[in-house]
This record gives sequence, C-alpha cells and structure tokens, in this order.
Amino acid sequence: MKKIFNVQLAPALLALCFAAPYAAADAPIVFGWIEEGKLLPEKVSVKMKLDTGALTSSLHAEDLEKFERNGDDWIRFRVELEDIDTDEMVESEFEREIERHIKVRGAGGSERRPVVKMRICLGNRIYHEEFSLNDRDKMNYPLLIGRRTLEKLGVVDASKTFTSEPDCSDSESQG
Repeated sequence: MKKIFNVQLAPALLALCFAAPYAAADAPIVFGWIEEGKLLPEKVSVKMKLDTGALTSSLHAEDLEKFERNGDDWIRFRVELEDIDTDEMVESEFEREIERHIKVRGAGGSERRPVVKMRICLGNRIYHEEFSLNDRDKMNYPLLIGRRTLEKLGVVDASKTFTSEPDCSDSESQG
C-alpha cells in the first residue's frame, strides 16, 4: 500500500491545527430567540425576546407621566414584571430622560412612544440601550430586544432558547 503525502496541503493543515484554539476563543456568542436577562439596577430576571423584526428594543411600562427637569423632558413610569427566578411580581418605578420619540405602526394604526436608556444584563455583559416604553401586558414577553441592540450581542439562533444565564457581577458596560 502506497502512502501519499501532498506537500502543498501540509502548510494549510498545519495552520488549521494551530488556528483552531484561537478561532474558538473568538467565536461569537450564540443566543436563542428567547433569553433570560436582568433589568438593572434592580437585577430582576426577565424573559427577553430577541426580535430581528423590530428595530428598537421595547420595555413593558405603565403609568407613563412626562415632566420637565432642568429644562429637559423626562418620564416617570412603573415597570411590573414577573421575576422568572422567584415567580414573584416585582414592581419598580423609574425616572429617565426622554432620548427621543419613535413612531410605531401596526395593524391598529400608529402611535408615538417615548424612548429612554436602560441597563440590561444579557449573558455576561451589561448593555446601556434605548427602549421604547409601551404597555406590553398582553404580550408574552415584557422585554423585546431589537436590531439596534442585537447587532452588539452576537448571533441569534432561532431554533434555541435560554442559551445563557445572566451573570454580570464582574462585567463592564458594553453599550
């Protein structure tokens, strides 16, 4: 039996052997279409839908009350979510500066929604992102992650759910 060794393939095979460990370290994080995240600073664990069909992320909010602070437009709102770690309802009140407004179109027409910045923990990173505020009580997921945030996260595999647990104890902000 004759053994054949292709001298031309040897450098490529050698490069693959040495590059494989580095490729795994640089591989993007893969998230499922539903993930557990934490709304910060309260650290409330919540189900998040990673939605490639939405541009801007959205957060369930009730009792929206606009006011002015130091000449800037602010909003006070209440967030009531089920903490998926404890199955308890957690209610928090927030005050945030309004970053902008967006116009959302749907089957029932269109509406303007305020957009604020919020911090979330997803995987092992903290993201400081924009969220439109909307009553999502009738929706399955109180927090929706849109494409503006998704482009910072990594890959979304629509066949998977809950691929990582939020752990941001030693993490720095990414967004």
